[in-house]
Amino acid sequence: MTLDFDYYFNNYENNVVLKQVLELSTSILDMHEAAKKFLQETIVEKDIKENNGQLLGENVTFIGNYSIGEGTKIYPGVTIEGPVYIGKNVNIMPGAYVRPGTIVGDKCVIGFNSEVKNSILQNGAKIASLAFVGDSILGKSARIGSGVITANRRFDQQNIKLKQDNGEKLDTGSDFFGLIMGDYSRIGANSVTSPGTLIGPYTWVYPATSLHGFIPAEKRVYNKCNWVVEENSKTELK
Repeated sequence: MTLDFDYYFNNYENNVVLKQVLELSTSILDMHEAAKKFLQETIVEKDIKENNGQLLGENVTFIGNYSIGEGTKIYPGVTIEGPVYIGKNVNIMPGAYVRPGTIVGDKCVIGFNSEVKNSILQNGAKIASLAFVGDSILGKSARIGSGVITANRRFDQQNIKLKQDNGEKLDTGSDFFGLIMGDYSRIGANSVTSPGTLIGPYTWVYPATSLHGFIPAEKRVYNKCNWVVEENSKTELK
């Protein structure tokens, strides 16, 4: 396992906001606290409520403080609850819910009825329909498939711990911690990641996979399925 920021993310030069968050961070594990500080100083304290995007329907709800960039399209039924920062040319699809503490880079997508909470999406990251991304960091052009759940809290509500190479567990200091996902990585539809999952860049996780721990860069992860096919009688259901 590695917590080296440059191992996961190497393409953030054009993301001005992310660079500012990094300047407030001491490690990859405190980026969410740094993001909260950035949002507090740049949006909340200045009481920013600025939408430079385009509303493409009714029933869009804004709560708290927010900054939304030019070219961003916000579809019907979206809820944006600040403090949040949303970059330029983002598509926020119908029914999506963007929750406090979220920073979204440029050219991202948040899919139909998906929920994003206290997360950082770097430029070009895309979340498909009916997904939940909580307390997570997505690298440049990372992809979250439809129905994916990034679990962000243990059943016993204790702090999330990361298993190190020597077998010892590193306490993250937080009881909320979802996923760190490197640049250009992908997670297929209906997969679930356990709290504290780390995925290296260019790694693909195939659909319907349950994942935990550290997955290195440039890997493919999938379940081996043994199908059983039997004869079935012709039965007409009522």
